[in-house]
Amino acid sequence: MAKHIVGTREDWLAARLELLKAEKELTRRSDELARRRQELPWVRIDKEYRFGTDEGSASLADLFRGRSQLLVYHFMFGPDYTAGCPSCSSIADGFNGFVVHLENHDVMLWAVSRAPLAELHAYERRMGWTFPWASSHGTDFNSDFNVSFTEEQQREGGIDYNYRREDPAVVPLAGRDVQEWEVRDGQGPVAQFAAMTGTDMATYTRERPGMSAFVFEDGVVYHTYSTYSRGLDALWGMYQWLDRAPRGRNETDLWFRRHDEYECLPHDGGSCCHTAKRHA
Repeated sequence: MAKHIVGTREDWLAARLELLKAEKELTRRSDELARRRQELPWVRIDKEYRFGTDEGSASLADLFRGRSQLLVYHFMFGPDYTAGCPSCSSIADGFNGFVVHLENHDVMLWAVSRAPLAELHAYERRMGWTFPWASSHGTDFNSDFNVSFTEEQQREGGIDYNYRREDPAVVPLAGRDVQEWEVRDGQGPVAQFAAMTGTDMATYTRERPGMSAFVFEDGVVYHTYSTYSRGLDALWGMYQWLDRAPRGRNETDLWFRRHDEYECLPHDGGSCCHTAKRHA
């Protein structure tokens, strides 16, 4: 374990005040970036998309549910997955709590995935989620917003993700079964995530995470913003807490799981909360 500086309370306070200056500057910079996001040009959406929802087939305009703003989290759950992406699942664990606050600020939040609606329902029951989740199965929505790609794009280097063109995928990615993507195979966390979704690495990485924002005005839907990759970090409540912990994210390997997969420790000498939940 790396040794850290130990000092007096006076040492700590002096260093903390210096850090506070940088934190305040970051806050001001963050406020400026928020204004710049809101100043982006709006792009009219004329294409018709149909989504599977609990209320039946819905248009993009229907997803607003009477609000003027719509936020979509592009959740990685492809038609060939057997479970949702663990990383997306960790982000989505926070949605239940704040979706009601967004709704009362004239904003609807939806997760959207390509898996059929029945599979989304089964997974959300497992996770205990109640936030709105729609299926874009059979539509161009995910590909149009650069979060879903074809095998041909992957093979030939036609993937534009996070505003850059990716190189063609390495040939060995395709066609390997789940067992070959265990951590011992040395392929890293993406390979393990693929195994956790019941897919191979090529299939897993044809879906990507992201979020997009839309506005509804005078009967027209406009696209206003999208972000991907580490642009999602700020939406990940867990990371905001970890970044303030003494050892930060402490990511030496793929450490997190879906919330029902941890081997958790008992609380106050009692039984493990997840174990109790599983056996209830």
